[in-house]
Amino acid sequence: MRQAATENEMVVKQDLAVVAEVRRFVRLVTGQWGMDDFVPCLVASELVTNALQHATSATDGEVILRLSRTEDDALWMEVQDAACGLPHLLAADTTSETGRGLFIVDQYARRWGIRALADNAGKIVFAVIDRS
Repeated sequence: MRQAATENEMVVKQDLAVVAEVRRFVRLVTGQWGMDDFVPCLVASELVTNALQHATSATDGEVILRLSRTEDDALWMEVQDAACGLPHLLAADTTSETGRGLFIVDQYARRWGIRALADNAGKIVFAVIDRS
Protein backbone atom coordinates (compact mmCIF):
# COMPACT_ATOMS: atom_id res chain seq x y z
CA MET A 1 0.00 0.00 0.00
CA ARG A 2 1.42 3.35 -0.99
CA GLN A 3 0.83 6.52 0.90
CA ALA A 4 -0.04 9.69 -0.96
CA ALA A 5 2.13 12.77 -0.58
CA THR A 6 1.74 14.40 2.82
CA GLU A 7 -1.08 16.90 2.66
CA ASN A 8 -1.30 18.14 6.23
CA GLU A 9 1.30 18.57 8.94
CA MET A 10 1.33 19.91 12.49
CA VAL A 11 4.39 20.59 14.62
CA VAL A 12 3.34 19.67 18.15
CA LYS A 13 4.50 21.74 21.11
CA GLN A 14 6.19 19.82 23.90
CA ASP A 15 3.24 20.14 26.27
CA LEU A 16 0.62 17.46 26.96
CA ALA A 17 -2.08 20.16 26.94
CA VAL A 18 -1.52 20.40 23.17
CA VAL A 19 -3.28 17.06 22.62
CA ALA A 20 -6.62 18.93 22.46
CA GLU A 21 -5.15 21.02 19.61
CA VAL A 22 -4.07 17.79 17.90
CA ARG A 23 -7.66 16.51 18.04
CA ARG A 24 -8.97 19.81 16.57
CA PHE A 25 -6.43 19.54 13.74
CA VAL A 26 -7.46 15.93 13.03
CA ARG A 27 -11.18 16.88 13.09
CA LEU A 28 -10.53 19.70 10.62
CA VAL A 29 -8.62 17.49 8.18
CA THR A 30 -10.93 14.46 8.41
CA GLY A 31 -13.95 16.77 8.07
CA GLN A 32 -12.55 18.12 4.80
CA TRP A 33 -12.28 14.52 3.59
CA GLY A 34 -15.81 13.57 4.73
CA MET A 35 -14.43 11.07 7.21
CA ASP A 36 -15.70 10.31 10.72
CA ASP A 37 -13.24 11.76 13.23
CA PHE A 38 -13.68 9.59 16.35
CA VAL A 39 -11.09 6.89 15.59
CA PRO A 40 -8.56 9.25 13.97
CA CYS A 41 -8.75 11.58 17.00
CA LEU A 42 -8.31 8.67 19.40
CA VAL A 43 -5.32 7.23 17.52
CA ALA A 44 -3.67 10.65 17.05
CA SER A 45 -4.10 11.42 20.75
CA GLU A 46 -2.42 8.17 21.73
CA LEU A 47 0.48 8.45 19.27
CA VAL A 48 1.20 12.10 20.07
CA THR A 49 0.90 11.51 23.83
CA ASN A 50 3.37 8.61 23.58
CA ALA A 51 5.82 10.78 21.64
CA LEU A 52 5.49 13.66 24.10
CA GLN A 53 5.85 11.44 27.17
CA HIS A 54 8.62 9.15 26.02
CA ALA A 55 10.47 10.73 23.14
CA THR A 56 10.72 14.41 23.96
CA SER A 57 11.89 13.82 27.52
CA ALA A 58 15.12 12.37 26.12
CA THR A 59 15.64 14.82 23.26
CA ASP A 60 15.03 18.41 22.28
CA GLY A 61 13.54 17.38 18.94
CA GLU A 62 10.12 18.24 17.61
CA VAL A 63 7.11 15.99 17.40
CA ILE A 64 5.41 16.22 14.01
CA LEU A 65 1.97 14.84 13.12
CA ARG A 66 1.28 14.22 9.43
CA LEU A 67 -2.01 13.20 7.85
CA SER A 68 -2.55 12.05 4.30
CA ARG A 69 -4.60 9.50 2.40
CA THR A 70 -3.61 6.16 0.98
CA GLU A 71 -4.39 5.08 -2.57
CA ASP A 72 -7.50 3.28 -1.29
CA ASP A 73 -8.70 6.43 0.54
CA ALA A 74 -7.80 5.34 4.06
CA LEU A 75 -6.17 7.80 6.46
CA TRP A 76 -2.38 7.59 6.77
CA MET A 77 -1.25 9.09 10.07
CA GLU A 78 2.31 9.38 11.24
CA VAL A 79 4.01 10.89 14.25
CA GLN A 80 7.70 11.69 13.99
CA ASP A 81 10.00 12.32 16.92
CA ALA A 82 13.74 12.56 17.49
CA ALA A 83 14.12 9.68 19.97
CA CYS A 84 15.59 6.41 18.74
CA GLY A 85 13.94 4.19 21.35
CA LEU A 86 11.19 2.12 19.78
CA PRO A 87 7.76 1.90 21.39
CA HIS A 88 6.32 -1.52 22.06
CA LEU A 89 2.88 -2.94 22.61
CA LEU A 90 2.22 -3.78 26.26
CA ALA A 91 -0.30 -6.28 27.56
CA ALA A 92 -3.49 -4.40 28.37
CA ASP A 93 -3.87 -3.74 32.10
CA THR A 94 -7.43 -2.71 32.83
CA THR A 95 -6.53 -1.15 36.20
CA SER A 96 -3.66 1.05 34.98
CA GLU A 97 -4.26 4.59 33.78
CA THR A 98 -1.26 4.41 31.45
CA GLY A 99 0.37 1.94 29.10
CA ARG A 100 -2.57 1.25 26.78
CA GLY A 101 -1.73 3.68 23.98
CA LEU A 102 -0.37 1.24 21.41
CA PHE A 103 -2.96 -1.35 22.44
CA ILE A 104 -5.66 1.17 21.48
CA VAL A 105 -3.86 1.97 18.21
CA ASP A 106 -3.56 -1.76 17.49
CA GLN A 107 -7.31 -2.25 18.04
CA TYR A 108 -8.47 0.60 15.80
CA ALA A 109 -5.88 0.85 13.02
CA ARG A 110 -5.93 -1.43 10.00
CA ARG A 111 -2.20 -1.55 10.40
CA TRP A 112 0.50 0.34 12.27
CA GLY A 113 4.26 0.22 12.52
CA ILE A 114 7.51 2.00 13.17
CA ARG A 115 10.18 3.30 10.77
CA ALA A 116 13.57 4.35 12.08
CA LEU A 117 14.99 7.49 10.50
CA ALA A 118 18.47 7.50 8.98
CA ASP A 119 21.51 8.53 11.03
CA ASN A 120 19.76 7.92 14.38
CA ALA A 121 17.60 10.98 13.76
CA GLY A 122 14.55 9.41 15.43
CA LYS A 123 11.56 7.46 14.23
CA ILE A 124 8.11 7.61 12.69
CA VAL A 125 5.19 5.68 14.15
CA PHE A 126 2.45 5.31 11.55
CA ALA A 127 -1.11 4.04 11.49
CA VAL A 128 -3.54 3.34 8.65
CA ILE A 129 -7.17 3.99 9.54
CA ASP A 130 -10.07 2.94 7.36
CA ARG A 131 -12.75 5.51 6.49
CA SER A 132 -15.56 3.71 8.27
